[in-house]
Amino acid sequence: MTQQNKMTILVTGGAGFIGSNFIEYFLSQYPYINIINLDLLTYAADMKNLDSIINNPNHSFIQGDINDKNLLENLFDKYKFQAIIHFAAESHVDNSITVPDIFITTNVNGTLNLLDVAYKFWFQSPFVPKKGFYNTLFHHISTDEVFGSLGDFGYFNESSPYAPNSPYSASKASSDFLVRSYSHTYGLNAVITNCSNNYGPKQHDEKLIPTIIRNALQNKEIPIYGDGKNIRDWLYVKDHARSIDCIFTATLQSIKTNNNNGGGGICLP
Repeated sequence: MTQQNKMTILVTGGAGFIGSNFIEYFLSQYPYINIINLDLLTYAADMKNLDSIINNPNHSFIQGDINDKNLLENLFDKYKFQAIIHFAAESHVDNSITVPDIFITTNVNGTLNLLDVAYKFWFQSPFVPKKGFYNTLFHHISTDEVFGSLGDFGYFNESSPYAPNSPYSASKASSDFLVRSYSHTYGLNAVITNCSNNYGPKQHDEKLIPTIIRNALQNKEIPIYGDGKNIRDWLYVKDHARSIDCIFTATLQSIKTNNNNGGGGICLP
Protein backbone atom coordinates (compact mmCIF):
# COMPACT_ATOMS: atom_id res chain seq x y z
CA MET A 1 0.00 0.00 0.00
CA THR A 2 1.03 3.59 -0.53
CA GLN A 3 -0.07 6.94 0.87
CA GLN A 4 -2.26 7.39 -2.21
CA ASN A 5 -4.22 4.25 -1.25
CA LYS A 6 -5.21 5.48 2.20
CA MET A 7 -8.28 3.68 3.48
CA THR A 8 -10.29 2.95 6.59
CA ILE A 9 -10.51 -0.71 7.58
CA LEU A 10 -12.95 -2.40 9.94
CA VAL A 11 -11.25 -5.02 12.13
CA THR A 12 -13.60 -7.18 14.19
CA GLY A 13 -12.41 -8.93 17.34
CA GLY A 14 -9.39 -6.65 17.56
CA ALA A 15 -9.14 -6.80 21.35
CA GLY A 16 -8.62 -10.54 21.30
CA PHE A 17 -5.39 -12.50 21.14
CA ILE A 18 -4.75 -12.68 17.40
CA GLY A 19 -6.63 -9.52 16.43
CA SER A 20 -4.73 -7.27 18.84
CA ASN A 21 -1.38 -8.66 17.73
CA PHE A 22 -2.36 -8.08 14.12
CA ILE A 23 -3.48 -4.46 14.65
CA GLU A 24 -0.30 -3.67 16.56
CA TYR A 25 1.80 -5.04 13.70
CA PHE A 26 -0.32 -3.57 10.90
CA LEU A 27 -0.28 -0.03 12.28
CA SER A 28 3.50 -0.21 12.63
CA GLN A 29 3.74 -1.01 8.90
CA TYR A 30 1.09 1.37 7.54
CA PRO A 31 0.85 4.54 9.66
CA TYR A 32 -1.55 6.06 7.13
CA ILE A 33 -4.17 3.30 7.46
CA ASN A 34 -7.13 4.00 9.74
CA ILE A 35 -8.44 1.04 11.74
CA ILE A 36 -11.82 0.91 13.44
CA ASN A 37 -11.59 -1.89 15.98
CA LEU A 38 -14.98 -3.44 16.84
CA ASP A 39 -15.02 -5.91 19.73
CA LEU A 40 -17.76 -7.08 22.09
CA LEU A 41 -15.19 -7.57 24.89
CA THR A 42 -16.27 -11.06 25.89
CA TYR A 43 -14.19 -13.01 28.40
CA ALA A 44 -11.54 -13.82 25.75
CA ALA A 45 -10.85 -10.16 24.94
CA ASP A 46 -9.02 -7.62 27.08
CA MET A 47 -8.53 -3.89 26.71
CA LYS A 48 -5.03 -4.40 28.12
CA ASN A 49 -4.22 -6.09 24.80
CA LEU A 50 -4.55 -2.64 23.21
CA ASP A 51 -2.26 -0.75 25.59
CA SER A 52 0.42 -0.24 22.94
CA ILE A 53 -2.01 1.22 20.38
CA ILE A 54 -4.86 2.74 22.38
CA ASN A 55 -3.50 6.26 21.84
CA ASN A 56 -2.57 5.74 18.20
CA PRO A 57 -4.52 8.36 16.19
CA ASN A 58 -5.08 5.80 13.42
CA HIS A 59 -6.82 3.36 15.77
CA SER A 60 -10.32 3.76 17.19
CA PHE A 61 -11.93 1.23 19.50
CA ILE A 62 -15.68 0.61 19.58
CA GLN A 63 -17.31 -1.88 21.91
CA GLY A 64 -20.08 -3.60 20.02
CA ASP A 65 -21.60 -6.80 18.70
CA ILE A 66 -21.35 -8.00 15.10
CA ASN A 67 -24.89 -9.30 15.59
CA ASP A 68 -26.09 -5.71 16.04
CA LYS A 69 -26.98 -4.95 12.44
CA ASN A 70 -28.01 -1.36 13.14
CA LEU A 71 -24.60 -0.71 14.68
CA LEU A 72 -22.83 -2.20 11.66
CA GLU A 73 -24.88 -0.12 9.24
CA ASN A 74 -24.15 3.05 11.20
CA LEU A 75 -20.43 2.28 11.27
CA PHE A 76 -20.32 1.64 7.53
CA ASP A 77 -22.21 4.86 6.89
CA LYS A 78 -19.91 6.88 9.15
CA TYR A 79 -16.50 5.46 8.19
CA LYS A 80 -17.04 4.31 4.57
CA PHE A 81 -14.99 1.14 5.08
CA GLN A 82 -13.02 -0.10 2.09
CA ALA A 83 -12.15 -3.43 3.68
CA ILE A 84 -12.95 -5.75 6.57
CA ILE A 85 -10.60 -8.10 8.41
CA HIS A 86 -12.86 -10.38 10.40
CA PHE A 87 -11.31 -12.01 13.49
CA ALA A 88 -14.32 -11.93 15.83
CA ALA A 89 -15.29 -15.46 16.84
CA GLU A 90 -15.93 -17.80 19.71
CA SER A 91 -13.00 -20.20 19.51
CA HIS A 92 -12.75 -22.57 22.48
CA VAL A 93 -13.54 -26.16 21.48
CA ASP A 94 -14.54 -27.34 24.96
CA ASN A 95 -16.88 -24.38 25.39
CA SER A 96 -18.49 -25.16 22.04
CA ILE A 97 -19.32 -28.66 23.28
CA THR A 98 -21.00 -27.22 26.38
CA VAL A 99 -22.83 -24.25 24.77
CA PRO A 100 -22.84 -24.73 20.98
CA ASP A 101 -25.58 -22.16 20.37
CA ILE A 102 -23.27 -19.26 21.29
CA PHE A 103 -20.86 -20.39 18.57
CA ILE A 104 -23.62 -20.44 15.96
CA THR A 105 -24.81 -16.99 17.06
CA THR A 106 -21.37 -15.36 16.84
CA ASN A 107 -19.51 -17.32 14.20
CA VAL A 108 -22.34 -18.01 11.76
CA ASN A 109 -24.99 -15.33 12.31
CA GLY A 110 -22.41 -12.64 13.09
CA THR A 111 -20.44 -13.36 9.92
CA LEU A 112 -23.66 -13.34 7.88
CA ASN A 113 -24.53 -9.90 9.28
CA LEU A 114 -21.12 -8.53 8.34
CA LEU A 115 -21.31 -9.98 4.84
CA ASP A 116 -24.82 -8.68 4.25
CA VAL A 117 -24.11 -5.16 5.48
CA ALA A 118 -20.84 -5.00 3.52
CA TYR A 119 -22.52 -6.20 0.33
CA LYS A 120 -25.41 -3.74 0.60
CA PHE A 121 -23.03 -0.86 1.35
CA TRP A 122 -20.51 -1.69 -1.39
CA PHE A 123 -22.81 -2.94 -4.19
CA GLN A 124 -25.84 -1.60 -5.99
CA SER A 125 -26.66 -5.08 -7.36
CA PRO A 126 -24.81 -8.41 -7.73
CA PHE A 127 -21.39 -7.87 -9.33
CA VAL A 128 -22.05 -4.12 -9.74
CA PRO A 129 -20.12 -2.10 -7.12
CA LYS A 130 -21.25 1.36 -6.12
CA LYS A 131 -19.13 4.30 -7.24
CA GLY A 132 -15.97 4.54 -5.14
CA PHE A 133 -16.17 0.92 -3.94
CA TYR A 134 -14.58 -1.00 -6.79
CA ASN A 135 -11.62 -2.29 -4.80
CA THR A 136 -13.16 -3.51 -1.54
CA LEU A 137 -12.21 -6.69 0.31
CA PHE A 138 -13.68 -8.97 2.98
CA HIS A 139 -10.83 -10.93 4.62
CA HIS A 140 -12.18 -13.76 6.76
CA ILE A 141 -9.88 -15.28 9.38
CA SER A 142 -10.68 -18.97 9.77
CA THR A 143 -8.96 -22.02 11.26
CA ASP A 144 -7.45 -25.28 10.07
CA GLU A 145 -9.82 -27.09 12.46
CA VAL A 146 -12.46 -26.96 9.72
CA PHE A 147 -10.40 -29.69 8.02
CA GLY A 148 -10.70 -32.11 10.94
CA SER A 149 -7.84 -34.06 12.49
CA LEU A 150 -4.32 -33.98 11.10
CA GLY A 151 -2.75 -37.37 10.43
CA ASP A 152 0.62 -38.58 11.63
CA PHE A 153 2.36 -36.80 8.76
CA GLY A 154 1.81 -33.86 6.45
CA TYR A 155 -0.11 -30.61 6.66
CA PHE A 156 -3.47 -29.22 5.66
CA ASN A 157 -3.56 -27.17 2.46
CA GLU A 158 -6.05 -25.33 0.25
CA SER A 159 -7.25 -28.62 -1.22
CA SER A 160 -7.93 -30.35 2.10
CA PRO A 161 -11.58 -31.47 2.42
CA TYR A 162 -13.72 -29.94 5.12
CA ALA A 163 -14.37 -32.35 8.01
CA PRO A 164 -15.23 -30.33 11.16
CA ASN A 165 -15.35 -32.44 14.32
CA SER A 166 -16.71 -30.02 16.94
CA PRO A 167 -19.46 -27.40 17.14
CA TYR A 168 -16.68 -24.77 17.05
CA SER A 169 -15.09 -26.05 13.85
CA ALA A 170 -18.52 -26.65 12.32
CA SER A 171 -19.47 -23.04 13.01
CA LYS A 172 -16.23 -21.79 11.43
CA ALA A 173 -16.74 -24.07 8.41
CA SER A 174 -20.24 -22.62 8.04
CA SER A 175 -18.87 -19.08 8.14
CA ASP A 176 -16.26 -20.00 5.51
CA PHE A 177 -19.01 -21.25 3.21
CA LEU A 178 -21.02 -18.07 3.75
CA VAL A 179 -18.05 -15.94 2.73
CA ARG A 180 -17.49 -18.07 -0.34
CA SER A 181 -21.19 -17.88 -1.27
CA TYR A 182 -21.24 -14.08 -1.07
CA SER A 183 -18.31 -13.96 -3.45
CA HIS A 184 -19.79 -16.33 -6.02
CA THR A 185 -23.41 -15.14 -5.71
CA TYR A 186 -22.96 -11.40 -5.30
CA GLY A 187 -19.43 -10.65 -6.52
CA LEU A 188 -18.05 -9.70 -3.11
CA ASN A 189 -14.26 -9.70 -3.17
CA ALA A 190 -13.23 -12.08 -0.41
CA VAL A 191 -10.30 -14.05 0.88
CA ILE A 192 -10.38 -16.82 3.50
CA THR A 193 -7.26 -17.76 5.46
CA ASN A 194 -7.17 -20.91 7.58
CA CYS A 195 -4.46 -20.70 10.21
CA SER A 196 -3.18 -23.40 12.54
CA ASN A 197 -3.04 -23.09 16.33
CA ASN A 198 -1.52 -19.77 17.40
CA TYR A 199 0.64 -19.09 20.43
CA GLY A 200 2.41 -16.05 21.80
CA PRO A 201 1.90 -12.83 23.80
CA LYS A 202 -1.60 -11.83 24.93
CA GLN A 203 -2.99 -15.36 24.61
CA HIS A 204 -5.85 -16.16 27.00
CA ASP A 205 -4.72 -18.37 29.85
CA GLU A 206 -7.37 -21.03 29.09
CA LYS A 207 -5.51 -22.13 25.95
CA LEU A 208 -3.24 -25.18 25.82
CA ILE A 209 0.27 -23.71 25.99
CA PRO A 210 -0.50 -21.16 28.75
CA THR A 211 -2.28 -23.92 30.70
CA ILE A 212 0.68 -26.28 30.41
CA ILE A 213 3.15 -23.58 31.47
CA ARG A 214 0.98 -22.44 34.37
CA ASN A 215 0.40 -25.99 35.66
CA ALA A 216 4.09 -26.86 35.33
CA LEU A 217 5.10 -23.79 37.33
CA GLN A 218 2.55 -24.70 40.01
CA ASN A 219 3.56 -28.38 40.07
CA LYS A 220 0.09 -29.42 38.92
CA GLU A 221 -0.84 -32.20 36.55
CA ILE A 222 -0.56 -31.27 32.89
CA PRO A 223 -3.87 -32.00 31.13
CA ILE A 224 -3.82 -34.35 28.16
CA TYR A 225 -6.54 -34.17 25.51
CA GLY A 226 -8.02 -37.56 24.63
CA ASP A 227 -5.41 -40.29 24.46
CA GLY A 228 -2.56 -37.82 24.01
CA LYS A 229 -1.91 -38.85 20.41
CA ASN A 230 -3.41 -35.78 18.75
CA ILE A 231 -1.03 -33.84 16.53
CA ARG A 232 -1.12 -30.04 16.38
CA ASP A 233 0.60 -27.62 14.05
CA TRP A 234 1.61 -24.37 15.76
CA LEU A 235 2.07 -20.84 14.42
CA TYR A 236 3.61 -17.92 16.31
CA VAL A 237 0.98 -15.18 16.44
CA LYS A 238 3.29 -12.43 15.15
CA ASP A 239 4.16 -14.61 12.15
CA HIS A 240 0.43 -15.01 11.60
CA ALA A 241 0.03 -11.21 11.70
CA ARG A 242 2.72 -10.80 9.05
CA SER A 243 1.08 -13.49 6.92
CA ILE A 244 -2.31 -11.79 7.09
CA ASP A 245 -0.69 -8.51 6.04
CA CYS A 246 0.98 -10.20 3.08
CA ILE A 247 -2.21 -11.93 1.93
CA PHE A 248 -4.44 -8.92 2.53
CA THR A 249 -2.27 -6.46 0.62
CA ALA A 250 -1.53 -8.91 -2.21
CA THR A 251 -5.24 -9.66 -2.61
CA LEU A 252 -6.12 -5.97 -2.73
CA GLN A 253 -3.56 -5.51 -5.47
CA SER A 254 -5.02 -8.48 -7.37
CA ILE A 255 -8.51 -6.99 -7.05
CA LYS A 256 -7.30 -3.64 -8.37
CA THR A 257 -5.55 -5.30 -11.31
CA ASN A 258 -8.56 -7.52 -11.98
CA ASN A 259 -10.96 -4.57 -11.98
CA ASN A 260 -8.69 -2.53 -14.24
CA ASN A 261 -8.87 -5.43 -16.68
CA GLY A 262 -12.65 -5.50 -16.54
CA GLY A 263 -12.93 -8.50 -14.21
CA GLY A 264 -15.47 -9.22 -11.47
CA GLY A 265 -15.27 -10.41 -7.90
CA ILE A 266 -12.65 -12.86 -6.70
CA CYS A 267 -12.58 -15.31 -3.83
CA LEU A 268 -9.40 -16.98 -2.69
CA PRO A 269 -9.89 -20.03 -0.41
